[in-house]
Amino acid sequence: MTDAEPHTAASLSERLDALPFTRRHLRVLTGSGLGWALDAMDVGLISFVIAALAVQWNLQPQETAWIASVGFIGMAIGASVGGLLADRFGRRSVFAITLLVYGLATGASALVGGLAALLVLRFLVGLGLGGELPVASTYVSEFAPARMRGRLIVILEAFWAIGWTAAALIGYFVIPASDAGWRWAFALGAIPAAYALFVRWGLPESARWLARRGRHAEAESVVRSFEEAAGAASAPSSAAVATADAEPPVATSVGSRLAALWAREFRTRTACLWLVWFCVNFSYYGAFIWIPSILVAQGYDLVRSFGFTLIITLAQLPGYAAAAWLIEVWGRRLTLSVFLIGSAVAAVFFGTADTAGAVIAAGMALSFFNLGAWGALYAVTPEMYPTSLRATGSGWAAGAGRIASIIAPLSVPLLLSAGGAATLFIVFAVFFAIAAAAAWGLVDRRGAALDDR
Repeated sequence: MTDAEPHTAASLSERLDALPFTRRHLRVLTGSGLGWALDAMDVGLISFVIAALAVQWNLQPQETAWIASVGFIGMAIGASVGGLLADRFGRRSVFAITLLVYGLATGASALVGGLAALLVLRFLVGLGLGGELPVASTYVSEFAPARMRGRLIVILEAFWAIGWTAAALIGYFVIPASDAGWRWAFALGAIPAAYALFVRWGLPESARWLARRGRHAEAESVVRSFEEAAGAASAPSSAAVATADAEPPVATSVGSRLAALWAREFRTRTACLWLVWFCVNFSYYGAFIWIPSILVAQGYDLVRSFGFTLIITLAQLPGYAAAAWLIEVWGRRLTLSVFLIGSAVAAVFFGTADTAGAVIAAGMALSFFNLGAWGALYAVTPEMYPTSLRATGSGWAAGAGRIASIIAPLSVPLLLSAGGAATLFIVFAVFFAIAAAAAWGLVDRRGAALDDR
């Protein structure tokens, strides 16, 4: 087949959706998932590093809050720009570049001697992290067959729990071991820089994106490789139609993509999606970045508070497993809203817990429901938009959410001083409840083909 006689994006889409799950899908999922886990390890590590540096460098609460928030400033910019770049230059290339940026910046953080240099590097780390996450979910969603797409994206998100658990293990065993423990933790965080090379040359580009860019021969080659892995024959020649017969893309330039997010067709889902992202980011990062420090402030020593955090973190995996099953049974909106309501209830219990057992139980419930909600949110986000602006829509939704993740760590010390942990976690519960309501403004595309315009 030549570029003169291409399959359209629609016929490629039908062939991708008809495939069973193959080793090629597994390679895309695990290749992207490992990058996702490394992201989580970096984000998780900073919560443990903050608790250690607050003691070693005698930092004030607002100074430690800025270590977290400056990274989220970078993530807000990275998510917005990364999505635009991925729609222009491809999913795989931007995925690899973002891994490289944050891996190198994390490794360099191990060498800093003061707060100012650390803040600069955390901003660069945020640029990479922010760009990577929405691009990875968009990338995997464009390969996943429609009947299992939501489940595969939740499984992708479950790699976050693996990375966060790795961070908790490093926080428990490495950081307290010596005064230089936090430096060794950052050094381990440089692994993504090397992994970026595998991503760039070991994974295929999205066939849907290639077809939309007019690179039909490359798109056909990618789809054929998946069909061969499944032992399926390629689509017959009668499936090929002229490119001109395909629906035109919704947007083809940066300006038109940004404008399209607020066009009549997409404005409600964009507004609701941004609100969900904002509220979930505020509550999640406000809580989980600060849990080790809050436990220390409540009288638990550093090692014990890290141990509690490790146990709480392990509850993320069953949360993802439940969401992965329910998202194809209940659908996207119901699954997302139920897990958000569960997060709200768990947050109230965590804020009022007054014994070690209650802290662990409420923390595990918060971890279970909150991370299940994250899985559902990442599954639904790429489905809201057509191929020509899918990464842009996902990236800007994530960018809107990162604004909340900037505000949240800075708000925690103020809320703690105003009313203690109980007031803080009630505020988080309110944000979770607002997100649960906003989820019903999204479009539920369970089992439906992606929009390939």
